[in-house]
Amino acid sequence: MATDIKHTAHAVDAVAVMGLLPSRPRLLALGEPTHGEDTLLELRNDLFRQLVQQEGYRTIAIESDCMRGLAVDDYVTSGTGTLDEVMARGFSHGWGASAANRALVRWMRAHNDGRPASERVRFAGFDGPLEITGAASPRQALTALHGYLTAHVDADLLPCGARTLDRLLGADDRWTDPAAMTDPARSVGRSEAAGRLRLLADELVTLLDVRTPHLITATSRDDWERACLYGRTATGLLRYHHGMADTSPARMATLCALRDSMMAHNLLAAAARGPVLVHAHNSRLQREKSSMRTWEGPVEWWSAGALVHARLGEEYAFVATALGAIRHQGVDAPPQDTIEGLLYALPEEHSLIDPRRLATTLADTPPAPRTSPWFGYAPFDPAQLAGIDGLVFVKDVSRS
Repeated sequence: MATDIKHTAHAVDAVAVMGLLPSRPRLLALGEPTHGEDTLLELRNDLFRQLVQQEGYRTIAIESDCMRGLAVDDYVTSGTGTLDEVMARGFSHGWGASAANRALVRWMRAHNDGRPASERVRFAGFDGPLEITGAASPRQALTALHGYLTAHVDADLLPCGARTLDRLLGADDRWTDPAAMTDPARSVGRSEAAGRLRLLADELVTLLDVRTPHLITATSRDDWERACLYGRTATGLLRYHHGMADTSPARMATLCALRDSMMAHNLLAAAARGPVLVHAHNSRLQREKSSMRTWEGPVEWWSAGALVHARLGEEYAFVATALGAIRHQGVDAPPQDTIEGLLYALPEEHSLIDPRRLATTLADTPPAPRTSPWFGYAPFDPAQLAGIDGLVFVKDVSRS
């Protein structure tokens, strides 16, 4: 068995990844089964560098706030700000403290220095301005969209002025109250003002759309794309806040679906510019339906990867990652009858596995599912082998 599995394994590099795919995908997704481990991020960095140099990839997208990520993109493309500043304010979820993320940003800036715009690499956060505990105010995105349009279209085309937006938005802490996640009555998402803002946001996005030829000429495609991001974020946040105020049993499923929908649209926008490497949790990128248990019961929804795959077809590829041991989190060597246990016998620290050949090898002896003693690690589900294009196996993860 070990010899058979060894024949399914390759080195983890761009050549091997592309060798598993029918063609270069527009969006290549690399998943991780846990967050915050620099071992996995360093592997991601190496693969991205190779994809840039060998395959013409120009964007990396990570599971971080799309609005904050604009500061990182400005830094890597034009040197705006300092490395310390963008690491402090350009990432959400604490990702800016990662040494591997810092190394990625530093390399991207050095790569772009002196290159023409067409050859520069770009950075994108593709998550909304959201946390599991709540959502941001729509103020930043909505006022930025309004400001862009105010500067470039006739005033009589605008549905409202800046003062009206400010009055309807009110204090930001009304929107960001963390108690609203567990108590719909604390949410302002279905107030009269929020309803009016949703209509105005829709009108502003429509104006942006119908004036596209003029706006791209009057500003630039990059500025117009950024305004589109403002529009997606503003309307997405207002939908999310509307969902937070819902009292029906569908509330949490709706919120999960809305978040992944925002992610999917950000990824599709990035992919419209050219080939993208996206890095996020395996569960965000899988083609299968997602599920989890919440304080309101079990919920199901389609992940960002499933939504993007439905749009892009074969131009979407998903390479999942599985781990052997994370001993500093209490996850020891895997049982031998699991997929992770079988792969743990391989001599290499990192391997890229052909899932089709692995499935054939395991056909007569189906592996057992693995359980993790630590909630932060999601073992690979053997039933998902058919839904991935590659499987990266990392034998041991050292403390970041």
